[in-house]
Amino acid sequence: MRTLIKGGELINPAGGYHQIADLLMEDGKIVRIGHLPEEIQAADHVIDAAGLLVVPGLIDIHVHFREPGYPDKETIASGSLAAAAGGFTSVVCMPNTKPAIDTAETLTSVLEEGRKSAVVHVYSSAAITRGIQGEQLTDMEALFHAGAVTFTDDGRTVVDSSIIYEAFVTAARLGVPISSHCEDHRLVTAGAINRGEISRRLGDPGISPLGEELMIARDLLLAEETGARLHIQHVSTARGVQLIREAKRRGVHVTAEGAPHHFSITDEKVLEFGALAKVNPPLRTAQDVEAVASGLADGTLDVIATDHAPHTAAEKRLPLAQAPFGMVGLETCVGLTFTHLVHTGKLSVDAAVAKLTIEPAQIMSLPGGTLSEGANADVTLIDPNKEWVVEPEAFHSKSTNCPFAGMKLRGKAVATFVSGQCVYKEAR
Repeated sequence: MRTLIKGGELINPAGGYHQIADLLMEDGKIVRIGHLPEEIQAADHVIDAAGLLVVPGLIDIHVHFREPGYPDKETIASGSLAAAAGGFTSVVCMPNTKPAIDTAETLTSVLEEGRKSAVVHVYSSAAITRGIQGEQLTDMEALFHAGAVTFTDDGRTVVDSSIIYEAFVTAARLGVPISSHCEDHRLVTAGAINRGEISRRLGDPGISPLGEELMIARDLLLAEETGARLHIQHVSTARGVQLIREAKRRGVHVTAEGAPHHFSITDEKVLEFGALAKVNPPLRTAQDVEAVASGLADGTLDVIATDHAPHTAAEKRLPLAQAPFGMVGLETCVGLTFTHLVHTGKLSVDAAVAKLTIEPAQIMSLPGGTLSEGANADVTLIDPNKEWVVEPEAFHSKSTNCPFAGMKLRGKAVATFVSGQCVYKEAR
């Protein structure tokens, strides 16, 4: 099967390539890039990409597909459909499932289910501690050889410094990153939203930014001491961004991610959407939102990752203090990125594409993230100027929990190809 994507604006950050060009896919591979008028007649399918960006398949290194254990929220199959609709061709699942992904057997079953039922490439992290309880290390070496691309207790932090130190030492030996959810659970013992004016108005104890920042500082020191690669997840505070910036200047092997909700909305959204805007780490202040955007702009934050966290409607209808943390994000990521970063001039289109493709691929040592002859034909088409309104009921995810309903966005993934096969396409 030969598919020609014709006349699009090709962006390949890995090679510094950005120009109008054609791209030919055959047998799951990219076979030619350039001006290819002679290939039109020979192609089985010709896609007119005029006015569209043709970019490497997007990669999200932080998603929750809830399998095993919570099929009412999401499954690997349904999560992959949401990923494809958002323009993503590869994802990395988090391990806080039931049971947790803390053994080679569980990890293998998740990866096998991904190969069987997903329409995108599914990779997985593995837990640092057994049951994500923070008390006993998993067999990290066995998990690494079974296919874990990173280790994390995402959803919680390993508070015991002696245990996490051993994890860093092992990760350094294996050459695999530790992905850190930074939250001091001894300091943050209550609260549903950011501690500040909004939490006071709602009578919520609030979540102090210090809880996140203390663990960022600790893990940066551990990475510096052990030489391990550290990836800090969903950075949400201005001081957290600054701590990472300073560590990078010292030569610490640290990368970090900014989530779309953390660079686009503040904790005031809780007043409008209630528990739909409850996420961990929480939505912060306007100063923090600007700091996350600035961190992405200057390279302090290397990637954009969604922290896609589906929950049922019934769970999110609970009172704020009782509802679970998290929101879905795969299908709004491109729109939020282009609306709040690219079209505002905070991030060039090339930089935005890099943070969604080659940068996450390199951090997690994944294939993909590039458009080059001979590479796997994972390709996303983006209409950077498509205006649309977020309608959660139209999401491909099994869950619709997000605080963006009714928001007008500009920029959308309109077609997604995985190994040359079209797994998502919408009418232009």
